[in-house]
Amino acid sequence: MLEHYSIFEEADRALLPDFVRQPVMIDGSQIMTLSAGRGPALLMLHGDPETHLCWHHLAPRLVDRFTVVLTDIRGRGESHKPGFAEGKNAYSKREMATEQVAVMRALGNERFSLVGHDRGARVARRLTLDYPEAVAQLVVMDIVPALDLYEHYNAKIAQDYFYFSFLTQDHPIPDRLVQADPEAFLHLILQGLSDKTITYDPLALKAYLAANATDEAAVAMCECFRAGYHIDQVHDAADRATGHKIACPTLVMWGERGVVGKHFDVRRIWEAWCADLKLAPMPSGHFIPEEAPEEALAALNRFLREPKT
Repeated sequence: MLEHYSIFEEADRALLPDFVRQPVMIDGSQIMTLSAGRGPALLMLHGDPETHLCWHHLAPRLVDRFTVVLTDIRGRGESHKPGFAEGKNAYSKREMATEQVAVMRALGNERFSLVGHDRGARVARRLTLDYPEAVAQLVVMDIVPALDLYEHYNAKIAQDYFYFSFLTQDHPIPDRLVQADPEAFLHLILQGLSDKTITYDPLALKAYLAANATDEAAVAMCECFRAGYHIDQVHDAADRATGHKIACPTLVMWGERGVVGKHFDVRRIWEAWCADLKLAPMPSGHFIPEEAPEEALAALNRFLREPKT
């Protein structure tokens, strides 16, 4: 484990040299954070199977306008990883969102802008729905909400997004299979959901491998997907039934060559959830921050304003 931590620190020094590492304790559990910059707060939440390092192309180029905060979300990287607990919902996006709000408050940020990719986008969306007063503006990358995802599921989506069926199976079936060869599973996702032309930074890739190499990390990933299939859909259905929408300005980005771009009507789905929606398709697969960083940065700079805190 100590070797893994040295890998994380080495990657941070090389790829995010101006960012300060700061573990934040929430209810006795660690969330790793990094921050840099000046101005209003901007929280950026990574996706699977990555860590905060997925933002290394983008975050350093936003620090002149924002105080950028990067975290490892619960169950990933150097943050705490609740294990399997039958009947508990430690990885509901509601629980994970509440934790991220607590992190930002601990850092002195009651209101902030929010960017999320993949799992982080799911947390960011739920955070914005549950804590509307906290979010000035929202960016989500390459997701559709859990309820919409499973309502539209078909054979083609299941083939391309196979892990949404695999990882949601009952504990410990998928957990043990991932634990048997976590490196192979990591590469399967990182390459399988990209547009096949991506080259990951070697240090970032090394850190992603280390972050996913432990048994507890495999359980955390499965628990997070199981929560998506079970409790997250319930929360979405309750919001839909009451007409609860995201009120703040929202930018939805997606990879035109990815699963979301191929199989979902992004505009129609997100118009049902957002009162103030903008759309930005990206020339990429799923991993927008690392596949299309220049295009993503341009879209972020066009959309993000500098709200007063």
